[in-house]
Amino acid sequence: MQAFAHTDKGFLRMNNQDYIYSLPCETGALPNLFIVADGMGGHLGGDYASKYAVTRIVELIQATDTSDNMIETVDGIIQQVNKELYEKASEDEALLGMGTTLVLCFVKDGMVYAANVGDSRLYIINDSGIRQITHDHSLVDELVASGSIEKNSSTYFQKKNVITRAVGAAPRVCVDYFEAELDKDDILLLCSDGLSNMVSDEMIKEIVNDRKDDLEECAASLVHMANYNGGTDNISVIVVKE
Repeated sequence: MQAFAHTDKGFLRMNNQDYIYSLPCETGALPNLFIVADGMGGHLGGDYASKYAVTRIVELIQATDTSDNMIETVDGIIQQVNKELYEKASEDEALLGMGTTLVLCFVKDGMVYAANVGDSRLYIINDSGIRQITHDHSLVDELVASGSIEKNSSTYFQKKNVITRAVGAAPRVCVDYFEAELDKDDILLLCSDGLSNMVSDEMIKEIVNDRKDDLEECAASLVHMANYNGGTDNISVIVVKE
């Protein structure tokens, strides 16, 4: 397995509230582990939330020595970290209102297993197309699902940054889980919305397929395109292939 990760603050942000983890070999009982988190909150809150969530999740997974029921184990870990972040925010006024999106995945026996909170995404990309595996927890996606607005309408883009779930924002968090079978030529892409809001799915697909033999160049090109299109947010990408 090969992987390359890249994170960038973008052109307009003063700091980077994204935090990532990428390891194509064992982390605890998992055969590999990839995480992208996009923090939200005040000056300190977003930075703190994303870094704390990722490092603490990794720490707890590293302490796990059995691969039985790993989805259940990961859910318990995310719930524990969510509780810890929520309690820290209630104890420190500077961290009040903080939270973070989270997309996490690992690959085992030809399958990808993913956890998702918020609007950071996991895609599967190949020569045939691009498929978003996760579902965004955002206001506009709920409005689209209810038929209140149309996807890609002006209202959709105006409210696209309003997320409805975040790790650390409430005493408990609802985590979505996904699994998908992988073909040998599939590329996995985890990203924050700093990429997906600035680069169309079609352009993401073209960049990945054109550079899939050089994952470092692939990741750099995705970040470059997001910055070229405005770079209005932090940008994080992890590109993975078996």
